[in-house]
Amino acid sequence: MATLNVLIVDDEPGIRSGITRILRDFSVDFPFLNEEFDFNLIEVETGESAVEHLDAGEVDIVLLDNKLPGIDGIEVLEYINDKEFDCSVMMITSYASLDLAIKATNNGAYNFVPKPFTPTELKTSMEGITKNLYLRRMTKKMNTEGKQIRFQFLSVLSHELKSPLNAIEGYLNIIKERQLGDNVTDYEMMIDRSLERIKGMRSLIMDMLDLTRLESSAKKRDVQKVDLVEIMRLSKDTMSPLAIQKNIKINIDVQPDHIFYMADRQEIEIIFNNLVSNAVKYNKDNGEVSCVLREEGDRIRISVSDTGIGISEEDIPKLFQDFVRIKNEKTKTISGSGLGLSIMKKIAEEVYHGTVSVESQPDMGSTFTVTLPRTPTMGR
Repeated sequence: MATLNVLIVDDEPGIRSGITRILRDFSVDFPFLNEEFDFNLIEVETGESAVEHLDAGEVDIVLLDNKLPGIDGIEVLEYINDKEFDCSVMMITSYASLDLAIKATNNGAYNFVPKPFTPTELKTSMEGITKNLYLRRMTKKMNTEGKQIRFQFLSVLSHELKSPLNAIEGYLNIIKERQLGDNVTDYEMMIDRSLERIKGMRSLIMDMLDLTRLESSAKKRDVQKVDLVEIMRLSKDTMSPLAIQKNIKINIDVQPDHIFYMADRQEIEIIFNNLVSNAVKYNKDNGEVSCVLREEGDRIRISVSDTGIGISEEDIPKLFQDFVRIKNEKTKTISGSGLGLSIMKKIAEEVYHGTVSVESQPDMGSTFTVTLPRTPTMGR
């Protein structure tokens, strides 16, 4: 749980103590936030004292009365605006008027709550200002750390949502076309798997603003022993609906039957999902995909080969660049973000200190190989 410093600025002791009483055990938890927020409450009775705390850089939210001894609330608000402090302000005053509300808003106040207020009204306002502060800070972080945060956000969108959506779409097309006949029970497996995919997407959407999982320490990795064979089979299942539509056979060749690896499962799923997804998408109808997983001394080798359209030699260096898609007559009908292989390479090489390579011949197919150290020394 994260704690936000809330500065209560009011010359009435009863108001200050009342706000403290309401917010002391209150916390804010939104579905899209990866943690709850509670509040450290700081009471002051003058604008001058408020400025001292603001200058000390210890304030996240200001609950600001306008009529104060000495400098008034609007002057404090103007000071916050001039100094560009990273905090949000909510005006709380019994001297409520339209002119004051407009002036406060023009000077950067998030909202305006007149006295008297109920506990529910104050808590609702705190939920709103907390959400606004969080999103504003995340937006600022995206602007200042641009590529890093964009990479995180789009990696989630394009890889954690794309694969289950492909699976659900494939199952729905199979059901729509009655490929297994008219007996509903014959489609129960597909319905169950679709529901599982939806659950996974819902969980992901709830955590969508976890933008720094790979390249920063905002959220710790969930590193544990994972079975690479199981994840490879899951990736095959995920892409099977699309493979069925194109009559593509996906073969798995693993030795031994279980290969355990210390890693973050989501990161490894991104690697496998990208490899298998591309092998199916860029394959020809009636083609094949071969997934090979081997322990080779102190290394683990993952190879995925297809019988697809292949890649020209001059295009291979472009494959792993951000937002780059190879565009030609053969690929123009294939959708994609141009991030998949770039993200996969970053995870394999920068996070797990592995290697990524590709061999390809136009109209013959491609083989992508990821080699990981048996005992990973993780980056970042």
